[in-house]
Amino acid sequence: MGWKVWMTLGILLSLFVAYFFRNPKRKIPDLQNIILSPADGRIVHVGECEEDRFLKEKTLKVSIFMSLFDVHLNRAPVSGRVLQKDYLPGKFFVANVEKSSLLNEQNAVILETEDRLKILLVQIAGFVARRIVCYAKTGDLLRKGEIFGLIRFGSRVDLYLPPEVKPIVRVGQHVKGGESIIGYRE
Repeated sequence: MGWKVWMTLGILLSLFVAYFFRNPKRKIPDLQNIILSPADGRIVHVGECEEDRFLKEKTLKVSIFMSLFDVHLNRAPVSGRVLQKDYLPGKFFVANVEKSSLLNEQNAVILETEDRLKILLVQIAGFVARRIVCYAKTGDLLRKGEIFGLIRFGSRVDLYLPPEVKPIVRVGQHVKGGESIIGYRE
């Protein structure tokens, strides 16, 4: 009788892991001057801030919290070259709180577009997520919507954009990586 319980739990866990690591087909919008969502999840912050660690300038920050039920693949919000990639060890606070942006384990990627626009993406590990994966390397050219990494089991992505980008998302909105438009640049 005991083996049936363990077998059932094993099957359920296997199904959850397969569901979690899914890679659904995405239709990447073919529009000019758009910024796409780098992740699936819920918008937890939209606002201006001073990004003083990497870009060292005033930016528009958009934070996306990925629950256990969201797709955790991360996609390039624009086409561009990877200028810089930095891994920073840290804590594992719940990723939907603001202090996780500074204190949690994270991986920062700076992309530069053909017209010299710099965008910072920060993959942030959460309370359950303890593993950040980034396939992109410095010098790589990423296409808009291309998968560049993932964060396992609940996490957050902070997107730092130039202040001239006009956001069209709001806090609480659910977005899809590589498909939802975060904002437009003029």
